[in-house]
Amino acid sequence: MRIPSSKLPALAILFSAAGLLCTQQLAQAQEAASPKPKPEDTEVWEPVPAVVTPGVNNTAPPSDAIVLFDGKNLDEWVAVRDKSPAKWIVNNGILDVDNSQGNIETKRTFKNYQLHLEWKIPTDVTGSGQGRGNSGVFLASTGPGDDGYELQVLDPYNNKTYVNGMAASIYKQSIPLVNPGRKPGEWQTYDIVWTAPAFNADSSLKTPAYVTVFFNGVLVQNHFELQGETRYIGKPFYKSYDAAPIKLQAHGGRTAPDSFRNIWVRELK
Repeated sequence: MRIPSSKLPALAILFSAAGLLCTQQLAQAQEAASPKPKPEDTEVWEPVPAVVTPGVNNTAPPSDAIVLFDGKNLDEWVAVRDKSPAKWIVNNGILDVDNSQGNIETKRTFKNYQLHLEWKIPTDVTGSGQGRGNSGVFLASTGPGDDGYELQVLDPYNNKTYVNGMAASIYKQSIPLVNPGRKPGEWQTYDIVWTAPAFNADSSLKTPAYVTVFFNGVLVQNHFELQGETRYIGKPFYKSYDAAPIKLQAHGGRTAPDSFRNIWVRELK
């Protein structure tokens, strides 16, 4: 039988509707035959996270922290230049920078971690810009001097300087989101999450470094991707390393030195 061409569109719609109905019926049948999902299907019970006892407040070290400075001694630190015992000044629970002794770094090496430390610019600080309370926290010390990845320490209060070198900057790489700094003589706090760079067997970069920083409880670096080691002159670049110490900088200056206290770290996988 020959079907008039005028009826073909209607027949196409009919066959399409029939096919869709069959598909829907098949899906419904399969759904009816399959067990209905339960809340338990997406529950994960293992492994159970380790129990960590928090500090008595949000700045005290938790139970799984490595205390790097608790106000008593510098047993966890050495001089960068010759790895001899660190000789900065410990007085009344506070660590004062001794510029004559140079930079110090931790005896231990680290990869990924959470770091807490508190620092203070002296009340009688003078000068301006980079000459005002300059120090630094090197999140990975990869060699002598200032080799590594620096989070800047500097007077943040009414102190004009280049903004990628101000307090809480990743030096010459990342400007802090805001400036929540306190006046000289008042304690400042850094809480840092550091993800170290990873390298291939041929020393080429596998994954870059990332850092998140809270300055006095305020987010100032939000998972920033570093371009390489921080440098005073020239462009940043990566050089291969495994684990590295944390370094504190003795920058020099004519005023009273900066101070540190309550330094602890938690290693992260």
